[in-house]
Amino acid sequence: MRPLLLTLAALLLISCQSQTPQPVETDIEPDKVVVGYITSWGDRIPNPQLVTHLNYAFGHVAESFESVRIDNPERLRSMVALKASNPNLRVMLSVGGWGSGRFSEMAANPEFRQSFARHCREAIDEYSLDGIDIDWEYPTSNAAGISSSPDDTRNFTLLMRDLREALGPDYLLTFADYADTTYVDYRAVMPYIDFVNLMTYDMADPPYHHSALYRSDIAGPICVVEAIDHHLEAGVPRSKLVMGMPFYGRASKDYKRPRSFGEMILDDLYVERWDSTACVPYLVDKDGKMVLAYENANSIAHKCEYILEKGLRGGMYWDSDNDDENFTLSRTVWHLLKEKQ
Repeated sequence: MRPLLLTLAALLLISCQSQTPQPVETDIEPDKVVVGYITSWGDRIPNPQLVTHLNYAFGHVAESFESVRIDNPERLRSMVALKASNPNLRVMLSVGGWGSGRFSEMAANPEFRQSFARHCREAIDEYSLDGIDIDWEYPTSNAAGISSSPDDTRNFTLLMRDLREALGPDYLLTFADYADTTYVDYRAVMPYIDFVNLMTYDMADPPYHHSALYRSDIAGPICVVEAIDHHLEAGVPRSKLVMGMPFYGRASKDYKRPRSFGEMILDDLYVERWDSTACVPYLVDKDGKMVLAYENANSIAHKCEYILEKGLRGGMYWDSDNDDENFTLSRTVWHLLKEKQ
């Protein structure tokens, strides 16, 4: 019997059906991916039956610019060990993250770039990984306090080329990308990569939603469907576009409580509201001011339905550590993208 939570989520989908996306293209690969990021600093073990891919965060460009440094390698090994209970699970090393630098220098130098690519392949062999995910945030941008260059976009393409050559055809190569299309030459990059993990979250702070599915009055500067459309127009095929979903909330400075879904407290101090246009929940204080923009099983269900209707490659979430003990959000994603199909 389907869990009550998912039944309620399905009923709530009715409120957004007036905004049904375009029909699925008939030539899209039907098998969906479910990508869960898992952090090096966490201590939870994800459920290996609820993901197709685990992206371990993070590795970094080494100070020499020529190799990869991995945070907490023993935890990475513990993620790879989960394949014993799910032989179909793919575990990847995600290199980068917010504030992780030295990409610009490495990618600009052919010798550094090719050495880095070789070391990525060596990491795959050493840890029995299935591929590499590049999370450079972001080419040409120094917003994260890292070095940058106007040539980063071109050099990012060269980096993907060299990584593909080093990894060969049997290992996965993906990258995490921002919601807009400022930083990457997508048409140049597509031949080298398997899919793009689109970070359709952190797009605003209260009093705006940070991951609104559709545009509403409080959706912020960009919403998920706009980010998807921008990437499709920029040359990312549906079969290589993976929608990101947050398992946490973004809060105002007045909100002092936990922001992860698994630790959230709902009581009389704050009131939960549902934006039926944006298809996401949020909390308000006694004055009606938004203090937390977040996700629950209902909003995750809306996003998964959009993935299916749009014919995207699948869903991704940051991060597995933020789910509750019952893996409520992870189960919602898996049920809708895999079991229901």
